[in-house]
Amino acid sequence: MNEIVGSHDLLMVTLDTLRYDVAVELAEAGRIPNLARHLPGGRWEERHAPGSFTYASHQAMFAGFLPTPARPGPHPRLFAARFAGSETTASRTFVYDTPDLVTGLAGAGYHTVCVGGVGFFNQQGPLGSVLPGLFAESHWEPEFGVPSPTSFEAQVACAEKAVARLPRERRLFLFLNVSALHQPNWFHLPGATREDGDTRASHAAALEYVDRHIGRLFAAMSSRRRCFALVCSDHGTAYGDDGWTGHRLGHPVVWTVPYAHFFLDHDEATR
Repeated sequence: MNEIVGSHDLLMVTLDTLRYDVAVELAEAGRIPNLARHLPGGRWEERHAPGSFTYASHQAMFAGFLPTPARPGPHPRLFAARFAGSETTASRTFVYDTPDLVTGLAGAGYHTVCVGGVGFFNQQGPLGSVLPGLFAESHWEPEFGVPSPTSFEAQVACAEKAVARLPRERRLFLFLNVSALHQPNWFHLPGATREDGDTRASHAAALEYVDRHIGRLFAAMSSRRRCFALVCSDHGTAYGDDGWTGHRLGHPVVWTVPYAHFFLDHDEATR
């Protein structure tokens, strides 16, 4: 990361609430081609979330504690605040002298942009302002939120404008929290009604919806220079699994998340 930070633009996308099993099934079935073609080997990596709901997980990730590989460690981290005795800070880790990654990247010359999604990014009160408040530039509109059937399209359009406004010579760190997977998501499943409610199938349909539009985001972020992209879920959610529903609980479907990081080459944006 010490070679990447400063030379590349950086993109972090959290697919809020996305379950690992659903993500894997759709990739294997060819139902998310735009994401799958960027996944290393065409596969998601299985990881453990640092929190069981959005606020806790993002606080950890912005401190450098990304989802942890689901196998025995230790696992050196990509990013870390300088901390004496850290067993996961390695020579290849980008180390910063601030409490969080966002301000650490700002100190390295990056313009930081947040495109919010779920309520913890809506800037409509003190709690909804903590996470977006880390960024130099933050955006949220009701159309980006959980109830909107076109939330991701609106978020991508906002991101495209943010990229276009920034002088080409300035490095960019853009974070986007995708709200489309979160409940309610029944409206993404063809033929479903409000009375049908949210299901594992509508959760999967929401991921297909995101995949149809994520190519625009990748193209925008690789339009200026090579981009390092990190795409993951912050936590999963239960749809009646063993009697459990929702998240902020300790079921494996909540703690197990999909993760990938990869490069977006500059020439891809011109194809």
